[in-house]
Amino acid sequence: MAQLQTQTDTTPVLEVRGMTQQFGGLRAVSNFNVRLMPGELTGLIGPNGAGKTTVFNLVSGFYQPTEGQIFINGSPTAGLKPHRVTALGVARTFQNIRLWNDMTVLDNIRVAQHYQLGYGFFHSILRNKRYKQREAEIAAEAEELLEIFDLKRFAQEFPKNLPYGTQRKLEIARALSSHPKLLLLDEPAAGLNSADVKDLIRLVRWIHETFDVSIWMIEHHMDVVMELCSQIKVIDFGETIAEGNPDEIRNHPAVISAYLGDDNI
Repeated sequence: MAQLQTQTDTTPVLEVRGMTQQFGGLRAVSNFNVRLMPGELTGLIGPNGAGKTTVFNLVSGFYQPTEGQIFINGSPTAGLKPHRVTALGVARTFQNIRLWNDMTVLDNIRVAQHYQLGYGFFHSILRNKRYKQREAEIAAEAEELLEIFDLKRFAQEFPKNLPYGTQRKLEIARALSSHPKLLLLDEPAAGLNSADVKDLIRLVRWIHETFDVSIWMIEHHMDVVMELCSQIKVIDFGETIAEGNPDEIRNHPAVISAYLGDDNI
Protein backbone atom coordinates (compact mmCIF):
# COMPACT_ATOMS: atom_id res chain seq x y z
CA MET A 1 0.00 0.00 0.00
CA ALA A 2 2.62 2.54 1.00
CA GLN A 3 4.45 3.67 -2.10
CA LEU A 4 7.84 5.24 -1.49
CA GLN A 5 8.45 8.48 -3.34
CA THR A 6 10.33 7.73 -6.54
CA GLN A 7 8.63 10.12 -8.94
CA THR A 8 10.96 12.38 -10.94
CA ASP A 9 8.36 13.73 -13.38
CA THR A 10 8.68 17.46 -14.03
CA THR A 11 4.95 17.84 -14.75
CA PRO A 12 3.27 19.81 -11.94
CA VAL A 13 0.87 17.82 -9.80
CA LEU A 14 -1.25 20.97 -9.71
CA GLU A 15 -1.12 24.10 -11.82
CA VAL A 16 -3.64 26.91 -11.38
CA ARG A 17 -3.61 29.85 -13.79
CA GLY A 18 -5.51 33.08 -13.18
CA MET A 19 -8.29 31.42 -11.16
CA THR A 20 -11.11 33.76 -10.13
CA GLN A 21 -14.37 32.90 -8.40
CA GLN A 22 -17.39 35.20 -8.20
CA PHE A 23 -20.43 34.54 -6.02
CA GLY A 24 -22.86 37.18 -7.23
CA GLY A 25 -21.22 40.51 -6.44
CA LEU A 26 -18.61 38.91 -4.15
CA ARG A 27 -15.20 38.03 -5.55
CA ALA A 28 -14.09 35.19 -3.26
CA VAL A 29 -10.87 34.40 -5.17
CA SER A 30 -9.05 36.76 -7.51
CA ASN A 31 -6.43 35.86 -10.12
CA PHE A 32 -5.04 32.97 -8.07
CA ASN A 33 -1.95 31.17 -9.39
CA VAL A 34 -0.04 28.23 -7.96
CA ARG A 35 2.27 25.49 -9.23
CA LEU A 36 2.91 22.42 -7.06
CA MET A 37 5.50 19.85 -8.05
CA PRO A 38 5.61 16.14 -7.14
CA GLY A 39 6.67 15.51 -3.55
CA GLU A 40 6.09 19.04 -2.24
CA LEU A 41 4.50 19.83 1.12
CA THR A 42 3.18 23.39 1.02
CA GLY A 43 0.79 25.58 2.95
CA LEU A 44 -2.08 27.96 2.20
CA ILE A 45 -2.89 30.38 5.00
CA GLY A 46 -4.85 33.58 5.60
CA PRO A 47 -7.35 35.13 8.01
CA ASN A 48 -10.89 33.77 8.37
CA GLY A 49 -12.90 34.42 5.21
CA ALA A 50 -9.79 34.90 3.07
CA GLY A 51 -10.97 32.37 0.45
CA LYS A 52 -8.78 29.39 1.35
CA THR A 53 -11.48 26.71 1.41
CA THR A 54 -12.97 28.18 -1.78
CA VAL A 55 -9.60 27.54 -3.45
CA PHE A 56 -9.72 23.90 -2.33
CA ASN A 57 -13.34 23.57 -3.48
CA LEU A 58 -12.32 24.86 -6.90
CA VAL A 59 -9.30 22.56 -7.20
CA SER A 60 -11.31 19.49 -6.12
CA GLY A 61 -14.19 20.19 -8.50
CA PHE A 62 -16.90 21.27 -6.06
CA TYR A 63 -16.97 24.65 -7.81
CA GLN A 64 -16.11 25.63 -11.37
CA PRO A 65 -14.04 28.85 -11.58
CA THR A 66 -15.56 31.95 -13.08
CA GLU A 67 -12.23 32.54 -14.82
CA GLY A 68 -8.92 30.72 -15.14
CA GLN A 69 -7.68 27.18 -15.61
CA ILE A 70 -6.82 24.26 -13.34
CA PHE A 71 -4.59 21.35 -14.38
CA ILE A 72 -4.09 18.12 -12.41
CA ASN A 73 -1.02 16.19 -13.56
CA GLY A 74 -1.22 18.13 -16.83
CA SER A 75 -4.93 17.42 -17.45
CA PRO A 76 -7.47 20.30 -17.43
CA THR A 77 -10.34 19.95 -14.96
CA ALA A 78 -12.79 22.33 -16.66
CA GLY A 79 -16.31 20.93 -16.42
CA LEU A 80 -15.31 17.88 -14.39
CA LYS A 81 -17.38 16.71 -11.40
CA PRO A 82 -15.56 16.01 -8.11
CA HIS A 83 -15.41 12.23 -8.68
CA ARG A 84 -13.69 12.80 -12.03
CA VAL A 85 -11.18 15.14 -10.38
CA THR A 86 -10.56 12.40 -7.81
CA ALA A 87 -9.86 9.98 -10.65
CA LEU A 88 -7.16 12.39 -11.90
CA GLY A 89 -5.35 12.01 -8.57
CA VAL A 90 -6.81 14.46 -6.03
CA ALA A 91 -8.09 13.59 -2.55
CA ARG A 92 -9.05 15.89 0.29
CA THR A 93 -10.17 16.20 3.87
CA PHE A 94 -12.50 18.84 5.26
CA GLN A 95 -12.35 21.44 8.00
CA ASN A 96 -15.40 19.80 9.57
CA ILE A 97 -14.76 16.05 9.55
CA ARG A 98 -16.94 14.27 7.01
CA LEU A 99 -17.15 10.55 7.71
CA TRP A 100 -19.96 8.10 7.10
CA ASN A 101 -20.96 7.61 10.72
CA ASP A 102 -23.46 4.82 10.04
CA MET A 103 -20.79 2.73 8.32
CA THR A 104 -17.93 0.93 10.02
CA VAL A 105 -14.39 2.29 9.97
CA LEU A 106 -13.43 -0.48 7.54
CA ASP A 107 -16.32 0.36 5.21
CA ASN A 108 -15.38 4.05 5.29
CA ILE A 109 -12.06 3.06 3.76
CA ARG A 110 -13.55 0.57 1.31
CA VAL A 111 -16.21 2.89 -0.08
CA ALA A 112 -13.63 5.56 -0.90
CA GLN A 113 -12.42 3.28 -3.70
CA HIS A 114 -15.78 3.22 -5.49
CA TYR A 115 -14.48 5.17 -8.49
CA GLN A 116 -11.94 2.44 -9.30
CA LEU A 117 -13.97 -0.70 -8.63
CA GLY A 118 -13.17 -2.33 -11.95
CA TYR A 119 -16.59 -3.93 -12.34
CA GLY A 120 -20.05 -2.71 -13.35
CA PHE A 121 -23.65 -2.96 -12.20
CA PHE A 122 -24.31 -6.42 -13.65
CA HIS A 123 -21.14 -7.85 -12.10
CA SER A 124 -22.42 -6.72 -8.68
CA ILE A 125 -25.85 -8.25 -9.33
CA LEU A 126 -24.42 -11.57 -10.51
CA ARG A 127 -21.64 -11.53 -7.90
CA ASN A 128 -19.41 -13.32 -10.38
CA LYS A 129 -15.70 -14.07 -10.20
CA ARG A 130 -14.66 -10.58 -11.29
CA TYR A 131 -16.83 -9.00 -8.59
CA LYS A 132 -15.58 -11.30 -5.83
CA GLN A 133 -11.93 -10.92 -6.77
CA ARG A 134 -12.07 -7.12 -6.86
CA GLU A 135 -14.00 -6.90 -3.59
CA ALA A 136 -11.43 -9.14 -1.91
CA GLU A 137 -8.62 -6.88 -3.18
CA ILE A 138 -10.39 -3.76 -1.91
CA ALA A 139 -11.01 -5.32 1.51
CA ALA A 140 -7.38 -6.46 1.82
CA GLU A 141 -6.07 -3.03 0.88
CA ALA A 142 -8.44 -1.31 3.31
CA GLU A 143 -7.29 -3.58 6.15
CA GLU A 144 -3.66 -2.90 5.28
CA LEU A 145 -4.29 0.84 5.37
CA LEU A 146 -6.01 0.56 8.75
CA GLU A 147 -3.02 -1.34 10.08
CA ILE A 148 -0.59 1.26 8.72
CA PHE A 149 -2.54 4.01 10.50
CA ASP A 150 -2.96 1.96 13.71
CA LEU A 151 -6.74 1.88 13.23
CA LYS A 152 -7.26 -1.85 12.72
CA ARG A 153 -8.62 -2.34 16.25
CA PHE A 154 -11.45 0.05 15.33
CA ALA A 155 -12.30 -1.72 12.04
CA GLN A 156 -15.84 -2.71 13.08
CA GLU A 157 -16.52 0.42 15.13
CA PHE A 158 -18.58 3.38 13.94
CA PRO A 159 -16.58 6.62 13.47
CA LYS A 160 -18.98 8.64 15.65
CA ASN A 161 -17.86 6.55 18.63
CA LEU A 162 -14.16 7.34 18.16
CA PRO A 163 -12.16 10.18 19.77
CA TYR A 164 -11.96 13.31 17.64
CA GLY A 165 -8.25 12.90 16.91
CA THR A 166 -8.83 9.32 15.75
CA GLN A 167 -11.64 10.46 13.47
CA ARG A 168 -9.27 12.97 11.91
CA LYS A 169 -6.70 10.22 11.33
CA LEU A 170 -9.39 8.03 9.74
CA GLU A 171 -10.42 10.84 7.39
CA ILE A 172 -6.83 11.20 6.19
CA ALA A 173 -6.49 7.43 5.79
CA ARG A 174 -9.69 7.36 3.75
CA ALA A 175 -8.36 10.11 1.49
CA LEU A 176 -5.16 8.15 0.89
CA SER A 177 -7.11 5.01 -0.02
CA SER A 178 -7.88 6.54 -3.42
CA HIS A 179 -4.13 6.61 -4.26
CA PRO A 180 -3.94 10.38 -4.79
CA LYS A 181 -0.99 12.25 -6.21
CA LEU A 182 -2.24 15.42 -4.47
CA LEU A 183 -3.65 15.39 -0.94
CA LEU A 184 -5.54 18.51 0.17
CA LEU A 185 -5.76 18.90 3.94
CA ASP A 186 -8.28 21.55 5.02
CA GLU A 187 -7.40 22.60 8.59
CA PRO A 188 -6.47 19.10 9.82
CA ALA A 189 -5.60 20.45 13.29
CA ALA A 190 -9.03 22.08 13.79
CA GLY A 191 -10.56 20.97 17.09
CA LEU A 192 -7.50 19.01 18.21
CA ASN A 193 -5.87 19.42 21.62
CA SER A 194 -2.15 20.16 21.92
CA ALA A 195 -1.19 16.48 22.22
CA ASP A 196 -3.25 15.57 19.14
CA VAL A 197 -1.71 18.47 17.21
CA LYS A 198 1.77 17.09 17.89
CA ASP A 199 0.60 13.66 16.74
CA LEU A 200 -0.84 15.25 13.60
CA ILE A 201 2.48 16.91 12.77
CA ARG A 202 4.23 13.54 13.08
CA LEU A 203 1.52 11.87 10.98
CA VAL A 204 1.63 14.40 8.13
CA ARG A 205 5.44 14.30 8.06
CA TRP A 206 5.37 10.49 7.96
CA ILE A 207 2.79 10.47 5.14
CA HIS A 208 4.92 12.90 3.16
CA GLU A 209 8.05 10.82 3.66
CA THR A 210 6.37 7.47 3.00
CA PHE A 211 3.73 7.91 0.31
CA ASP A 212 4.15 9.09 -3.26
CA VAL A 213 1.94 12.13 -2.69
CA SER A 214 2.20 15.91 -2.68
CA ILE A 215 0.47 17.65 0.22
CA TRP A 216 -1.17 21.07 0.21
CA MET A 217 -2.62 22.16 3.52
CA ILE A 218 -4.76 24.94 4.92
CA GLU A 219 -4.08 25.51 8.59
CA HIS A 220 -4.72 28.17 11.26
CA HIS A 221 -2.23 26.61 13.68
CA MET A 222 0.87 28.50 12.61
CA ASP A 223 3.20 26.12 14.43
CA VAL A 224 1.90 23.26 12.24
CA VAL A 225 2.40 25.19 9.00
CA MET A 226 5.79 26.61 9.95
CA GLU A 227 7.13 23.22 11.04
CA LEU A 228 5.86 21.17 8.10
CA CYS A 229 5.74 23.36 5.00
CA SER A 230 8.71 24.37 2.86
CA GLN A 231 6.69 26.99 0.98
CA ILE A 232 3.63 28.95 2.10
CA LYS A 233 1.14 31.03 0.15
CA VAL A 234 -0.92 33.69 1.95
CA ILE A 235 -4.23 35.09 0.73
CA ASP A 236 -6.52 37.78 2.12
CA PHE A 237 -9.90 38.78 0.69
CA GLY A 238 -9.27 36.31 -2.12
CA GLU A 239 -6.00 37.88 -3.24
CA THR A 240 -2.45 36.58 -2.84
CA ILE A 241 -0.52 38.91 -0.53
CA ALA A 242 2.66 36.90 0.06
CA GLU A 243 4.46 33.65 -0.70
CA GLY A 244 7.77 32.20 0.38
CA ASN A 245 9.45 30.00 2.96
CA PRO A 246 8.36 30.04 6.64
CA ASP A 247 10.92 32.67 7.69
CA GLU A 248 9.91 34.99 4.85
CA ILE A 249 6.22 34.60 5.67
CA ARG A 250 6.70 35.01 9.41
CA ASN A 251 8.31 38.42 8.92
CA HIS A 252 6.33 39.66 5.92
CA PRO A 253 4.68 43.05 6.64
CA ALA A 254 1.55 42.26 4.58
CA VAL A 255 1.04 39.00 6.49
CA ILE A 256 1.48 40.69 9.86
CA SER A 257 -0.98 43.38 8.79
CA ALA A 258 -3.57 40.84 7.59
CA TYR A 259 -3.48 38.91 10.86
CA LEU A 260 -2.80 41.62 13.43
CA GLY A 261 -3.54 44.99 11.81
CA ASP A 262 -1.31 47.78 10.54
CA ASP A 263 -0.50 49.03 14.04
CA ASN A 264 1.48 45.84 14.71
CA ILE A 265 3.89 46.15 11.78
